[in-house]
Amino acid sequence: MSCLGVLFSVDQKTVDLIKELLSDDERVDYIREVLEVDYFENNPQWVYELDKAWDGMHRTLTDGELEFDNDDYPLSHVILGGEILCENDNYIIVLKDKEQVLEIAAGVSKVSKEEFAKKYFLLDPDNYDSSVDEEDFEYTWAYFEDSISFWQKAAQENRSVLFTVDQ
Repeated sequence: MSCLGVLFSVDQKTVDLIKELLSDDERVDYIREVLEVDYFENNPQWVYELDKAWDGMHRTLTDGELEFDNDDYPLSHVILGGEILCENDNYIIVLKDKEQVLEIAAGVSKVSKEEFAKKYFLLDPDNYDSSVDEEDFEYTWAYFEDSISFWQKAAQENRSVLFTVDQ
């Protein structure tokens, strides 16, 4: 599996539609067959691809673990925190509602590169699927730093955000 993470900034209609779907399989199919196609082709301004950096970002912004809702809010909600809409062996979908998006946007804007580096280099290399080194730090920081404008735009437009990753 590729483990590529994506953030989608979605309107309330889309949130309601996804929540109405009854099974994980239906939600995953909707994300893959409808949302991804529409957003990547027609609405790229509402998509932010995280590649594999999402893992290091989450660990750095929390307590170093890859868990849901761990450590301090709102940074705990940048990746895995929020309402879990799907968690199975193949896919994860987590929703951050409009109010959380406002708080996340404010929170990520305050994170300095120095603060991020300090927490990043505390990661346990035995518990992380990548090397804890300068190259991975720069890769992870670049994705995090670039995500800040995505969060700010989602907050300004009063939108929710979905984090998705195939495992």
